[in-house]
Amino acid sequence: MNRRQQIKLTEGIDWPIMGLYLGIVFVGLLSIFAAEYREGDNIWNDILHLNKNYSRQLMWLGVSAVLATIIWLTDSKFFTATANLMYAGGLLLLLLVLGIGKDVKGSSSWLVIGGFQFQPAELTKLCTNLALAKYLSSIETDFTKLRSRLIAVALALIPCVIIILQSETGLALVYFSFFLVMYREGLPGVLLVIAFSGIVLVLSALLVDKNILFIIFSVITVLVIYFSRREIKRNRSRLALILGIWAFCSVFVMFVVPFAFTKVLKDYQVRRIEVMLGKENDPKATYNTRQSMIAIGSGGFIGKGYLKGTQTRYDFVPEQSTDFIFCTIGEDFGFLGSILFIGLYVALLLRIIFVAERQRSTFSRVYAYGVASIIFFHMAINISMTIGLAPVIGIPLPLVSYGGSSLMTFTMLIFIMLRLDADRQMVLR
Repeated sequence: MNRRQQIKLTEGIDWPIMGLYLGIVFVGLLSIFAAEYREGDNIWNDILHLNKNYSRQLMWLGVSAVLATIIWLTDSKFFTATANLMYAGGLLLLLLVLGIGKDVKGSSSWLVIGGFQFQPAELTKLCTNLALAKYLSSIETDFTKLRSRLIAVALALIPCVIIILQSETGLALVYFSFFLVMYREGLPGVLLVIAFSGIVLVLSALLVDKNILFIIFSVITVLVIYFSRREIKRNRSRLALILGIWAFCSVFVMFVVPFAFTKVLKDYQVRRIEVMLGKENDPKATYNTRQSMIAIGSGGFIGKGYLKGTQTRYDFVPEQSTDFIFCTIGEDFGFLGSILFIGLYVALLLRIIFVAERQRSTFSRVYAYGVASIIFFHMAINISMTIGLAPVIGIPLPLVSYGGSSLMTFTMLIFIMLRLDADRQMVLR
């Protein structure tokens, strides 16, 4: 390949995103190696025979590189033309898992192909993002109308429901990230306020006695009615609205939340939430989170040094190359290294948003915002899990945690966005 052909092949690529992608992947490989390497290990033998997670991650990185190359050589129109077909294929895979899925650590969300395990719930994020971008960019879609909004919500939540049936609640929650995309495209902000208020109500119901909450709601309602009495005289419907909110909040915390936690959620899900809230006293239930926090805290400001973390080296932290990979970074590189690492994600998210806003087509913009939202949800929830701010729900850290399904999916998400952006730049020329 001559120099001119090489320039043409890389023409239009967004190098800041490429550099940040490679940087985060490199940190991931170093972290997985640090979590698994022990003195005396034959590194080359482990790599050749795929004996360790870091060697298998290298293999998956190679597969991801092939997929990225194929995507880069594909015309971007292919993704718009096949978006709905990919979505249907993703749903079929999810339904297939319900029938023949393999149970791994309580989650029956895995398909076994040959000697490899594959998690369709990861890939379906990509399919859903494409389908949502296709729908919102359609000429027939008027997103100011309720019908269009309900269809968009259904596109995002149908996979979510199927994944919940597979007992994979963690990945199911990520599908709510698409509401951020819809908000960018015109979904009323009041819905986000309602959703946030619902979370506050749930937490209140778990932390405060329900009878006390009922009294608090009643006092607040009386005060609001008193100070709004002039407006209520002019508009009687305002009184009905205030009383309706009071009734909803009261019923929600006194009946709905207790019912959900006793009849809907499984015991291990309830325990995880109680651990996060500090209400679980069983040492076994809190072990993962406590060890994770000890590991991160022991790193201090500058860390113990690469391959010198005792919590990591002696396997005190469970799942330390997957769900709790951030512990390795925190222990080896300390607070400073952790902040710099999170800075890579922040820079990546800001750059993706910048790329999204410069798109000429609605499809490309919506898709790019979907990529940013998915990465943000994964990053925020995973890191929150490791420091005790969120329940342990098994969400990997993007491009860092060990796992072929996760690495390939995030690689494809990012490179499809890069392909769409590159074609936009070529059209401008």
